[in-house]
Amino acid sequence: MKPILLQGHERSITQIKYNREGDLLFSVAKDTVTNVWYSVNGERLGTYNGHTGAVWCVDCDWDTKNVLTGSADNSCRLWDCETGKQLALLNTNSAVRTCGFDFSGNIIMFSTDKQMGYQCYLNFFDLRDPQQIDDNQPYLSVPCSDHKITSAVWGPLGEFVIAGHENGEINQFSAKSGEVLKKAKEHSRQINDIQPSVDLTIFISASKDNTAKLFDSTSLDHIKTFKTERPVNSAAISPIMDHVVMGGGQEAMEVTTTSTRIGKFEARYAKMWQFGCKFPGLILILKAQFFHAAYEEEFGRVKGHFGPINCVAFHPDGKSYSSGGEDGYVRIHYFDPQYFDFELEA
Repeated sequence: MKPILLQGHERSITQIKYNREGDLLFSVAKDTVTNVWYSVNGERLGTYNGHTGAVWCVDCDWDTKNVLTGSADNSCRLWDCETGKQLALLNTNSAVRTCGFDFSGNIIMFSTDKQMGYQCYLNFFDLRDPQQIDDNQPYLSVPCSDHKITSAVWGPLGEFVIAGHENGEINQFSAKSGEVLKKAKEHSRQINDIQPSVDLTIFISASKDNTAKLFDSTSLDHIKTFKTERPVNSAAISPIMDHVVMGGGQEAMEVTTTSTRIGKFEARYAKMWQFGCKFPGLILILKAQFFHAAYEEEFGRVKGHFGPINCVAFHPDGKSYSSGGEDGYVRIHYFDPQYFDFELEA
């Protein structure tokens, strides 16, 4: 099936995010605009206008009531999803790199960059307390002086935040005390993206070290590694299949001297089989190829973007996925029926 091409940004896409039902797809880019689309046909529902710098992150709460965005204009903003009205403006000393709602939608977290003499902070606000918003004072602010946070998501039950750092480290930060509960150091370079499974029990991390890794959300135990030839910018876990999808490619500054074939700009799929494991198979996307992870046999390929893929996301029903690229386009790819019937013989 031909993918749906969403053209609503003038600069490279930084993140895409589905709401829980999957009928809406949010996209942000380096052009200050936050777009929301109908995922079924790619029609643009509207925009959230207000940021004056690149928008790095976006999230939507459980009941699709509010939208949260973080930007390089040193602000994190809360929006009414339906009307596009700005509900809250939280100013910071440096760019907001990551943001997210907890499961209840009452607590938000966002992290700031380490720049302009300011260190990285992980901030927590309770939206039920208007005074915190009015005073721009989080109930908890955790300094991360060593290595800034480059990606972060909420863990199960909203008890902690899982954060990936520029040195490849993954930490669990308590949402109550701010203390580091657990640490993992499986990546050797910066973590570009972290995305959890639908039940939040596992998550996948994408890194500049040319790998994506699967972890247990609670223990941070390393489960599986997916190796590629180029930096992995984003990775997501299928909600219905034992697959993961990854997107990446060469650095943008090197694009002009490299062909798209060599640059590995396509999306890649890989199939893994772990005998006796409850995760029998997982997908990758980086070069638009399907692989059996145990035997490294290719069985599929997806192309489309001109330049690196910056972000990927599975639709909550698992029947499609979306990708955002350096070319400024968002593409919605629907899986053919053969995808659900395909079985790789071991």
